[in-house]
Amino acid sequence: MAEDTISPRPSVEQPLLESFPRHDSGIHQDGSSHDAETSPPRLMVGAAMLSFFILGLFQASIGVILPHVQADYDLNDAQVSLIFVAGPVGYVIAAQLNHLVHVNLGQRGIAIIGPIFELISAVITASHPSFAGLLLSFSINCFGIGLIDGSWCAWAGAMKNPNLISGLLHGSFSAGAGFGPIIVSQLVATGGKPWYFWYYTGVTLVEIVILPYAFRKESGHKYREEARRQNRDAATARSSHIFHYSAVWICAAYLLVDVGTETAISGWIVSFMLRVRHASVQLSSICSSCFWGGMAVGRLALGGVTDRLGVKRGTILYLLCTILLQLMFILVENHALSAVLITLIGFFTGPLFPSSIVQLSNMLPRDLVVAAVSYVASVGQVGGAFLPFAIGALSQWLGLRVFGVMIAIQLAVCLSLWLLLTRTRSKTTVQERERAD
Repeated sequence: MAEDTISPRPSVEQPLLESFPRHDSGIHQDGSSHDAETSPPRLMVGAAMLSFFILGLFQASIGVILPHVQADYDLNDAQVSLIFVAGPVGYVIAAQLNHLVHVNLGQRGIAIIGPIFELISAVITASHPSFAGLLLSFSINCFGIGLIDGSWCAWAGAMKNPNLISGLLHGSFSAGAGFGPIIVSQLVATGGKPWYFWYYTGVTLVEIVILPYAFRKESGHKYREEARRQNRDAATARSSHIFHYSAVWICAAYLLVDVGTETAISGWIVSFMLRVRHASVQLSSICSSCFWGGMAVGRLALGGVTDRLGVKRGTILYLLCTILLQLMFILVENHALSAVLITLIGFFTGPLFPSSIVQLSNMLPRDLVVAAVSYVASVGQVGGAFLPFAIGALSQWLGLRVFGVMIAIQLAVCLSLWLLLTRTRSKTTVQERERAD
């Protein structure tokens, strides 16, 4: 069985785009029936990019509003860090329900439900609730994000040029994340608006219109019919089979650290620049935008470099550069140079997440990829909760100066996990195929 369903594994030195399997026809992991030899409709790609742009607006703005939330609700570092924990609760729940939504409602259901939950969260937050209400709002928002993120990542991984499509989606996320801090800082610092005023109710309304229209033909019935053509029952497919593949476990651990590091940088860089390096509010917010802006450029610009170097060597190079830059960031306290370094850190961390998703999609049977991608992405969100919270707890005890050292340690762990993943792939191919039978 596994000999027929597992995609051929690329050489670690082979360019990623050339090594990605080219299936003649069939359904994608997310239930769409687009032929893998053709590009997806531009409207669908554009709508997915819009949704990722909005995800980035929310994600990056957390770090900018954090000092304002802390002052508004009179919280210490450990208490305000609960924000990082609340969001992934909703994301993990969404990951568990993603397959069920696909079976019953298809991608169209994802395109409707996800933005609705984001809108509910935006309205709650804009009403300036209690801190408990704010935490609930973040969980609701991340439930919608979890549905959209896992679904579109798996969908992109099945395209003819998965690295390109994934790069467009995650580049859009980073672009939104780059604009988010600028918008918030302008409204709060310059415009004198309260921190909760900016929340993106208007742009979410646009998403509610465009996303369902773009995916209007991707119904649950279509998902089930295409599944039957592949001689499998989508409703009863055992998503637990993903745990037979060691790559899933290692990729989950890798993303736990990778997403946790990204979220920790974005979440604490503004507070760090304000309290430790005594920068202005505007410059501190710009540092957050610089990080995400660098990440957006890195995701779009380094795809070709990854193709030439191979994904293994490329990712190792990016991580080594990031660690070196982070050590420089710890030692150099000049404000302008700090902004430059944080931009370069974002640039080299840009390809890490999408490359791992594409690689994982390449290593699994197609009918397991939605479950696998949703699972590893949800584990990444757990890292996005735990690691920023850990920095908040440690800073309450040791001071916020631990921020830089913690990030450097996390990057080193990330590199170690990537090396383990590349070794494990070559050693366990036969074992994984036997387990899948």
